Amino acid sequence: MKRLYVLPTVGISVLILLSGCDTQPGSVSSDLIFTNAYLIDGTGESGRMADVRVRGDRILEIGDLTPTDAETEIDATDLVLAPGFIDTHSHHDGGLEEGGALAAVSQGITTIIAGQDGGSSLPLSDFFTSMETATVAVNVAAYVGHNSIRRRVMGDDFRREATLEEIGEMKVLLESELESGALGLSTGLEYDPGIYSSTDEVVELARSAASVGGRYISHMRSEDRAFFSALEELLHIGRETGIPVQVSHMKLAMKSLWGQTGRVLSMLDAAREEGINVTADVYPYEFWQSTMTVLFPGREFTREAATFALEELAPPEGMFIAAFGADPSYVGMSLAEIAELRGKDAVTVYLELIAEAEASDGRESIIARSMTETDIAELLSWPYTNVSSDGGLNGRHPRGYGSFTRVLSRHVRERGELSLESAIRKMSSLAAENTGLSERGEIREGYFADLVLFDAETVLDRATPDEPNLTSVGIVGVWVNGARVYSAEGVTGNRPGRVLRRGYN
Repeated sequence: MKRLYVLPTVGISVLILLSGCDTQPGSVSSDLIFTNAYLIDGTGESGRMADVRVRGDRILEIGDLTPTDAETEIDATDLVLAPGFIDTHSHHDGGLEEGGALAAVSQGITTIIAGQDGGSSLPLSDFFTSMETATVAVNVAAYVGHNSIRRRVMGDDFRREATLEEIGEMKVLLESELESGALGLSTGLEYDPGIYSSTDEVVELARSAASVGGRYISHMRSEDRAFFSALEELLHIGRETGIPVQVSHMKLAMKSLWGQTGRVLSMLDAAREEGINVTADVYPYEFWQSTMTVLFPGREFTREAATFALEELAPPEGMFIAAFGADPSYVGMSLAEIAELRGKDAVTVYLELIAEAEASDGRESIIARSMTETDIAELLSWPYTNVSSDGGLNGRHPRGYGSFTRVLSRHVRERGELSLESAIRKMSSLAAENTGLSERGEIREGYFADLVLFDAETVLDRATPDEPNLTSVGIVGVWVNGARVYSAEGVTGNRPGRVLRRGYN
């Protein structure tokens, strides 16, 4: 049954007064006042009617306020005003300098956290400088990637455990990146070259990050057949080093694991009781995007391994080509369709596609259905899980455009699995807490004016695997550091985003 939200109002029309509220790219915002807003402040507390005054890039005052002639008034009657959403696992940094970050801002995201899955620019200082030089629409923070550091030190000779000397070289690189403002260390232990690393190697690097107050976020070593041992490894890293540890895009991506969320959450709760600061993020889709080879943890491309992958992890009719340099015409087709086209069985064609990609430019990517909505909802409901997208600006996966609005529409309004206040907390203050960001994620006096204004009755994601770049509806306006970056008409062209360095954000 659809759940309706009746918001206290003082009128029946929605009037957005735009005069003077937009600024030039990278410039300081004008003074604003939001009136008649249903304020959900990001803390999880119940919403309330309030006005919010913004001066420059900060929230100045909250309460029953009177607009002045010098302010741009935004009448928020019948609308929710919430903190801008923080995407703790984002790939929206790719191409961010080139436009208004439509995929992100159109779903209410005001801050993205890059450097995920063990991959980051090296040095990060250059990446940060490029963001600041180009000016961007959203705030940007980043982890430093273990895979990037490992490849820099080991080159192509990475299919083995690192020596103590090599780990020492990695630590030197890591410490330099942390000094540049990285939030901490990210790993992608299902990917080359991190898949070949020992746990001891990761512990040593995490210990260096912990020593300066950094954090650890991980695409774990397995999200399917070895899920629980991979989770134990992450908890071991937190236990040994004291570093806060976050499970990236937590999921149960194998048929035999479906329904075991209770076991997962029990492990996480026990770890927190032990003193391990473990958290997680989740995106609200049953399908993921990665490489064809990620389903072969031993990197042995046998028929037996491929058969298991297609039976347990990604059925042929649920595996879609997102990128394939060897034959771009396959993009959008399922493995089942390609197998029919070639007149062969799916296992044979799967192995052929991997070999063909390797023989050409190596560029390949798939979207595969491996999770259930029930598991996603239960993992998302854990008190320490925040919302993320794992999406990009122009990817084939709809999560790049729809993750946050999908939670608001499907999990809140339609199914009632989360309250509106809880969902917004998971998108804002909890996300800030789980990444160590300060003065963002709440509507509080003195905090930065990252804000999203939306209609709780109509907000809805529209992106699908067939049309992954459709914008959501119901997002009325988005402000970053007090400047409007999105309206119902689209991006404004303003680029007030800032680089958020650890310790200076």
